[in-house]
Amino acid sequence: MTTISGPVAGNLCLGSAPDSWGVWFPEDERQVHFSRFLDELAQAGYKWLELGPYGYLPTDPDRLAEEVGARGLSVSGGTTFGALHRPGEWDAMLAEVGRVAALTAAAGAHHLVFIPPMFRDEKTGEFTEEPALSAEQWRTLTAAADRLGKILLEEHDVRLVVHPHADSHIQTQPEIERLLDGTDSRYVNLCLDTGHVAYGGGDAVDLIRRYGERIGYVHIKQMDPDVLVQVRAENLGFGEAVRRGVCVEPPAGVPDPAEVVTELSKLDAELFVIVEQDLYPCEPDVPLPIAVRTREYLAGQGLSGSRRPAIR
Repeated sequence: MTTISGPVAGNLCLGSAPDSWGVWFPEDERQVHFSRFLDELAQAGYKWLELGPYGYLPTDPDRLAEEVGARGLSVSGGTTFGALHRPGEWDAMLAEVGRVAALTAAAGAHHLVFIPPMFRDEKTGEFTEEPALSAEQWRTLTAAADRLGKILLEEHDVRLVVHPHADSHIQTQPEIERLLDGTDSRYVNLCLDTGHVAYGGGDAVDLIRRYGERIGYVHIKQMDPDVLVQVRAENLGFGEAVRRGVCVEPPAGVPDPAEVVTELSKLDAELFVIVEQDLYPCEPDVPLPIAVRTREYLAGQGLSGSRRPAIR
């Protein structure tokens, strides 16, 4: 049993995600089967999980509940993707997001992590879109985010939390702040991914201090500063950065996870804090020992996974 060295951060609940087992896609021959992920998640001592890419875990609510419950696990939230700045894709996006939201709600969870599309191909690094949005595209994005968040709340009792991501149009701190300043807090809030904020040159602790009331969910992640230097110098895509080991386990990397936990513990909100260490692709035996060490380290910072946060 890990000894907690400091005060317990009673407003924070620890979990993990398929990402920490090298899972990026619904299906991929280099990913472990979902049953192994769930087995090892429980073995590592976690109680909560995020669903990951739709289709990786069972999408039948009864089977999902059986697989998760049999291992003593619970679901913290769902994960989905979509392009809010492309109005021509709204109907298709809404249909897909609705499927994920329905499964998330059926699993007893109330947060939907929404990841914007990358403007570079995940595997090749080739640019597929301009890296900056126009003012009109930003207006479209923020209006669509409010509209989507309202639908999710009213139809599924699920809260939309937008996830900044490397090589996406919501990556840098000015872009994150533009999203938050341009949306309605009733319908749109932030999934603070500490690693992706660092990747984009931002400051997660500053965001917690200045936008704490807009943080609805957290992904805790660290980036290797030496690899970040390579990213800038060589104009690397995120996929190549991950292959070079940009994501590292705590306490290595930036930002300092202990400082992040300290600042989050000061917020007047109860939050899921979900471990994500991008490992795609990785050998099957790599994730489990990392997951154990990570949980033990974060437990030492006062993070536990024993109680469901209140929903706000």
